Amino acid sequence: MATALAAQKRRLSSARIALIVLPLLMLAPAIWNGYPLLQYDTGGYLARWYEGYLVINRSTAYGIYLHFGEHSHFWLNLAVQAIATLWILQLTLRMFGTTRPFRVAAIGVALIATTALPWIASMLLTDIFAGLSVLTLFLLVAYRNGTSILEKWLLFAFTCFSAATHSATVAVLAGLCCVGWVLLPWLRGRISALGLAQGSAAIVAGSLLVLVCNHALSGTWGWTPGGSAVMFGRMLQDGIVKRYLDDHCATVKLKLCPYKDELPPTGDDFLWGGNNNVFDRLGRFDGMSNEMDFIAHEALIAYPMMQITTAAKATWDQLVHVATGEGTTGWIPHTYGIIERYMPDQVKAMHAARQQHWDINFDAVNWVHVPVALGSMALLVVILGVGAYRRELDDVTLLAGTVATALFGNALVCGVICGPHDRYGARLVWIATFTVLIAAARFFKEDEATADEAAD
Repeated sequence: MATALAAQKRRLSSARIALIVLPLLMLAPAIWNGYPLLQYDTGGYLARWYEGYLVINRSTAYGIYLHFGEHSHFWLNLAVQAIATLWILQLTLRMFGTTRPFRVAAIGVALIATTALPWIASMLLTDIFAGLSVLTLFLLVAYRNGTSILEKWLLFAFTCFSAATHSATVAVLAGLCCVGWVLLPWLRGRISALGLAQGSAAIVAGSLLVLVCNHALSGTWGWTPGGSAVMFGRMLQDGIVKRYLDDHCATVKLKLCPYKDELPPTGDDFLWGGNNNVFDRLGRFDGMSNEMDFIAHEALIAYPMMQITTAAKATWDQLVHVATGEGTTGWIPHTYGIIERYMPDQVKAMHAARQQHWDINFDAVNWVHVPVALGSMALLVVILGVGAYRRELDDVTLLAGTVATALFGNALVCGVICGPHDRYGARLVWIATFTVLIAAARFFKEDEATADEAAD
């Protein structure tokens, strides 16, 4: 009896320590930096509350969320992100029977040490919600009977908000639900129509939240702009725009025709390069949106095979672009400018941060993160292969299939529409590592159970 009480006290003590230490470790990059990490795109989200108009790929829902934490220098936002992350990880592990504080803490520390998770949790960017929402959608659909009513509502709300933070996130989540509905006849007993209905409703609610937030801040009922413009950028860097202009400028009057031989090499350079480039000279989005829409649409029709081959290559390239830290450098003038213009009380803290002094070495970080990410994706295939060989669909295999589908969907959406970027891969691939750790914990748990039975 005394031994059992002592063991229980140790577990409670471990749980208390983990409750304090893990959130601090999750936010260690921001704490070390002295200010939340910033990225190229952060300024666009921060400005949404103040500027009152819609901007390409900048969620007003996320902008409002950031504004609520502004007076805390955004530490409130980071606290929410860290706590939500740890809660979702713990809840997922509980569904898989991993409840011992030491194992939960060990998996948390492993993710913090080897993946992009703490970096994106420490950043003012939508990326943390991309991977977490795949897990919350999975729990809504596959484990609705294992969660309380409060947990169901929290999972629903988190999935809803996550869907509203980025168009690519809502596309991946919607794709997962579509796959679930198609496979439902073969997956009965593992997922239910009611669970899929709840997950689908969360995505619909997230889409409505986009429209409501856009109207609240801009007076416009509409989706966040950006689809055709970013697709135009991807076609530009794949050479499709140049070919279209070469083939059609003799018969179609386009603003870009006089500049077709001086287009920059990438979509990012064209859209965001600045320094009086072609896009600036032609009026940026106000002057070029209709023409970019036209070229993107017509090029899809004119060169179907070229579109297919470049899309396939972009999808593959996106799958293996998984390095941490893209766009998180000391040179992000737009974000600095937004903070200086609208939040002058934060300028001193921002400029004192290590990031602004170029003290972050992501090359060193990625010596660990990239091999772990690629290895985790390879092990996902192994887990699925073992499940297929055994002809059984256990909960680990179901999670591995969900994560693999999400990674492929993310690569397809981001690679084809935006072009491959490390940021788009890093924000999601850590859930592959999480799945592998769950599989390892399950394996060792079964191994221990077998050893105990042999001892008896």
